[in-house]
Amino acid sequence: SSGINAEYGHKTAGTDDKKLQTTLKKLQCNNIPGIEEVNIIRDDSTVIHFTNPKVQATVGANTFAISGNAEHKSITDLFPGILNQLVGMSSSLPSKSKPVVDDDEVPALVEDFDEASKTEAV
Repeated sequence: SSGINAEYGHKTAGTDDKKLQTTLKKLQCNNIPGIEEVNIIRDDSTVIHFTNPKVQATVGANTFAISGNAEHKSITDLFPGILNQLVGMSSSLPSKSKPVVDDDEVPALVEDFDEASKTEAV
């Protein structure tokens, strides 16, 4: 009996990284230096936490690539340091409540529009 010997190529992380870098170049992604950490907060309140990641972006295409050593953490493990990020992020989140108008911000009426309309009609 003869057996079939097959050798399967194993993709390394280096091969995947080269393909990713080639794709990012096609998208015209640029390196963004100086980012100390990235936290991706998931719906289940867990966080994918990167320390000193490599960040590349094409802002116009809304494309960001974050690479480096990632840790999965609970959001509570990152308190209180993450609070500043959450507070800063809250202003960009859609609000479900109606905006509140402060009476002090509404300009006062300068003239009587009824009188002005009578004189314009003449």
